Formats: sequence, structure tokens, C-alpha cells
Amino acid sequence: METLTLTPSRSLLYYQISALLLTFSAYAAFHASRKPPSIVKPVLGPDPSEANAGWPPFNGPRGPHRLGELDLAFLSAYSLGMYFAGHAGDRLDLRFLLSTGMFLSGASTITFGLGFFLKIHRFTFFVAVQVLAGLFHSIGWPCVVSVVGNWFGKSRRGLIMGIWSSHTSIGNILGSVMASSVLEFGWGWSFILPGLLIILVGLFIRVFLVVDPRDVGFEAPEDHEVITEMEMNPGECLDDLGDIGEEEEKIGFVESKWKKDEEDALKAIGFMEAWRLEGVAEFALCLFFSKLVAFTFLYWLPFYLRHTAVAGEHLSQKSAGMLSTIFDIGGVLGGISAGFLSDSIDARAVTSILFLVCSIPVLIIYRIFGSISMSLNIGLMFLSGYFVNAPYSLITTAVSADLGTQDTVKGNSRALATVTAIIDATGSVGATLGPLLTGYISTRGWNSVFFMLVSANSLAIMFLIRLAKTEIKSKMNDRK
Repeated sequence: METLTLTPSRSLLYYQISALLLTFSAYAAFHASRKPPSIVKPVLGPDPSEANAGWPPFNGPRGPHRLGELDLAFLSAYSLGMYFAGHAGDRLDLRFLLSTGMFLSGASTITFGLGFFLKIHRFTFFVAVQVLAGLFHSIGWPCVVSVVGNWFGKSRRGLIMGIWSSHTSIGNILGSVMASSVLEFGWGWSFILPGLLIILVGLFIRVFLVVDPRDVGFEAPEDHEVITEMEMNPGECLDDLGDIGEEEEKIGFVESKWKKDEEDALKAIGFMEAWRLEGVAEFALCLFFSKLVAFTFLYWLPFYLRHTAVAGEHLSQKSAGMLSTIFDIGGVLGGISAGFLSDSIDARAVTSILFLVCSIPVLIIYRIFGSISMSLNIGLMFLSGYFVNAPYSLITTAVSADLGTQDTVKGNSRALATVTAIIDATGSVGATLGPLLTGYISTRGWNSVFFMLVSANSLAIMFLIRLAKTEIKSKMNDRK
């Protein structure tokens, strides 16, 4: 039975580590280039402590509203583009698609920064650039998740992808540091440097990324699991043969089943068919509210720190940007912890609910007591990042990969990008709504903003209750 046409030139472990590092770097670069708008918000918008501060057209009374509308332009285009990007990712060369998306994303980020050097004050210019940036950024996520899902089987996804998903927070930290470090030279530089970074990483992706084990002579993880199951449980796998005792017929059955599975893996799943897969709708709607909270912090935390006195003092623009990285550091550990725990108990929904429940009191305490002292602010910000980012990271990585390769689609590798795009695009609609509402609600007081965040996480919990009950019942039955 011939299934491979290539002889691997290096070990499987080498290619797996290479895929992890390259996709990690790619998406960290995406988030680094996505971070500058939140860092420059205090510079663009009005500043109560300084007269005539800000950058037209964001420095007037409607400044916060327009900054929220700028986030809306990016995130709505990102959400819409995600659906098409997932569809394209299941049908086009992932390496070419991903690297092209990185080049275009870098170009759009640099173009936004050029508004400073060219003295552009037209709101329509910034909105148009953000719309294009959102479309280009949407290419990244379905591609990187599909590549990682191609290289790793389900049994280790939680921990591996929990560690790997820290690229979001690492990218945010890197983008915050880069943008804040050059802010004093002009806010345009805060966009130029991250834009150049993502273009550089895109070059490495174009040259070195291997998107599928079969491209270099290895079996896909799901293919390997099918063969292993046949070897370990030949009776179950060959039930359809009845009492046929001829070894040749059994081998022929295995060969035909292998060919059928291989053909199924090459068929791209339909959009509506992907929505009907078990768990996809529930996790997508949960991510809608979870991502609303996470992206509100992503886009508005530096602004909040700049305009909220800590121990009676307001932070500088640079200090607020740097301090906001504490939230992302907590998010790194939260994502890893959620991945490890979900692997240990084999219950993704239960794990997500656990972190969502813990995030609610932490957010309330951060709002009430975060301004007492700097040390308390840092500690509570870290815990907020830990619990807020954990379910978001878990759902967009391990859960998406699980749902895109579940038994219903028989290891269909062409379903992975579509399912990933559906879940993350739905979450991105929430991510669009959160920053937009914050731009309007913050003018009435930050207590209202935190009430919105707590309500969103409460709704996120509700959508996972049915799946969590199913997981708990399954565990109880296994024990019996």
C-alpha cells in the first residue's frame, strides 16, 4: 500500500517545532502591528490635563467616539474578512496566503503611520486604512490555526496550543513596547516599526513554512490515529466484513478505507455544514462575548490607565502603554493554564466556564480597588488578564482545532480553516462591539464600561452550560 511519495529529509519533531515557531512568530507579529492604535489613543484623543492636546479629528469633544468608530472600522472589516479568509484557507496554498496577508497588513499599518508625517487630518483617510487593515489581518488566524492543526493530533492540542496561543499576548507586549518606546518622536513611528516587523516575519513565512506533514512525506496526525485504531482494535474496525476470514480481503478493506479517508480529507466542507457541527455554534457565541471583553482591554486599557488616577496620580502616555503589558503577561499564563487544565480533565467547556466565572469578581475588584496603589493595580491587572484571556485563547486554538477535526468530518483537514474562521469571526463581531461601545460609554463613566464587561462574561457562560453538562455526564458515565 503506497501512501507516501516523498522521503522525509528531517525528523517529524523538527518540522513540528519549525511549524510552531514560525506560526507563533507570524501571529505575534500580527498582534504587534495591531497594538499601536491603543497605544496612541491618549495622544490622538483629548487630554483633560493639557489644553489643545490631541490630533485632529480626534481631539474634540467627540474624540473618544471617533476613536471607538476607528476600532469599529478595523474590527468589522476583520470580522467580515474572516469568513472569506477561512473559505480561502481551505482551498489555497496556506503559505502563500499567510505571507501575502502579512505583507499587506504591514503596508496598511505603515500607511496609517504616514498620516502623521503627511499631516493628514481627514477622518475618512484613517477609517479607510483601518478597513483595509482589518481585511488583511483577517487572513492570519485561519491560516496559522490550520497549519498547527495539521501538525498535531487532538491528544496534545490543549497544552501545546495553550503555550502556542501566548503569541497573542506576546505580540501585544511587543507591540506595546515598540509603539511606546518611539511615541515621544511622533506617533507615526509607533506604526512604522510594527509594520516593518510583520513584513520581515512574512518573508520568513514565505521561505520556510511547511503547512502540512504530507508535503514532506509524513502522515497527517489524524491519518496516523486512524491506522493506529485499526491496528489496536481490528475487530471493531472490520465489523463490516462479517465472518470473512481471508486476510487478503481484510487488507483490501483497510486499503479502501484509507483511500476513502484520504479523499474525504481533501474535500472542503461547506459553510452551513460547518455551522451545524457539534459545538461550533455554542463556542462561537461564547467567544462573541469573551472576545468583546478581551478586545476592550486590548484597545482601551492604555487610555483607561492614562485617564484614571492611581494613588492620586495620572500616568504619562508612555507609562500607561508600558503598564498595560501586565494584562498581557497575565494572559500568557492564563492561556497556558487553560490549555493544561482542559487536557488534564478533557473538558474544554468546563474549563472555559471555570475561568469565565473567576473573571467576574476579579474585574469588579479591579475597578473598585485598582486605583488605591500602583502595586494593587498591577496585581489586579495581572489577574484580570489571566482570567479574561484564558477562555478566549482556549476557544480560538484547541477548541477550534478539535471542532474542525472531530469525528463528524472524519479528520477532514479542509474543514479546519472554515470552522476556525466561523468561530473567530463570530467572536470578532463581539470584539467589534466592545471597543465601539466603550468609546461612547466611557464618556459617562468607567463604572458603566466595567458593568458591560461583567455582563458580557456572564452571557458567555450561559452559552456553554449545555456543552459543560454533556462533558460532566460523559465523565460520570466513564467512571461508572
